[in-house]
Amino acid sequence: MKPDVYERVTSSIISALEAGVRPWHRPWNVEHAAGRITRPLRANGVPYRGVNVLMLWGESVARGYVAPIFMTFKQARELGGHVRKGEHGSLVVYVSTLTRTEEDASTGEELERSIPFMKGYTVFNVEQVEGLPAQYYAPPAPREDVIHRIAHADAFVNATHADIRHGGGITSYNVGNDVVRMPPFEAFRDPESYYATLIHELTHWTRHPSRLDRELGRKRWGDEGYAMEELVAELGAAFVLAELDIAPMPRGEHASYIASWLKVLKEDKRAIFSAAAHAQRAADFLAGLQPQAQDQTQAEAA
Repeated sequence: MKPDVYERVTSSIISALEAGVRPWHRPWNVEHAAGRITRPLRANGVPYRGVNVLMLWGESVARGYVAPIFMTFKQARELGGHVRKGEHGSLVVYVSTLTRTEEDASTGEELERSIPFMKGYTVFNVEQVEGLPAQYYAPPAPREDVIHRIAHADAFVNATHADIRHGGGITSYNVGNDVVRMPPFEAFRDPESYYATLIHELTHWTRHPSRLDRELGRKRWGDEGYAMEELVAELGAAFVLAELDIAPMPRGEHASYIASWLKVLKEDKRAIFSAAAHAQRAADFLAGLQPQAQDQTQAEAA
């Protein structure tokens, strides 16, 4: 039997984890002719979301793609290009709902029921396509190392108004008192590690009942619910860090987490989809707290 989309995506991510690759770390520079790039882009410039980001980041690492743009075979032809012979595409998924009208057995009334569905389709990186307009092949621009506090990351964190307390050597989020605890900035080996850790904890912070009210069945430290919440925080932080153009080194505890994530993914082929969806909502929630997002919301309301 041919594997379904859930199995194909989950197997791909399990293979990457078992090879020591975390497919949620952005693999390329954000500077490109198309502008500031933080997530894989469709041919029309719209960023991918959720599990598709993980899939295409992972493909870029595995195949060494520098360009962040992907398109279908048809889109390549419409742009005047063609996929090179022998190239193999990358899987992405499309999620939507269809409406079905059914008759209620007890009343005879016609009822409409929404049924979610998912289908997979194939895209190609622009490095697999010849004959496209020149801007699709522009190389990434060089960047300078950041060695001090990162002002725009501080601004992003401050806009959340989370209760963040620095001191000691523990990083944690306590949902009971709604407090994020962090070591001092100076305790981290580089700025990227500090912000990666803080955004990870802020992703946990979004689970509070007054925010996204995320409850994944966590009962005790180390159980499957705990592993799922840690995976959500890991993915959510990766999404936010990509938008902030921050590329941290792996944290020390990742090796132990990977084992628990693999266990969850191998037992439930839909787990990565659920984790990615929760992570995307968390990243969107944090982005929605930023001044520019607030201003846009007010303008739309007016």
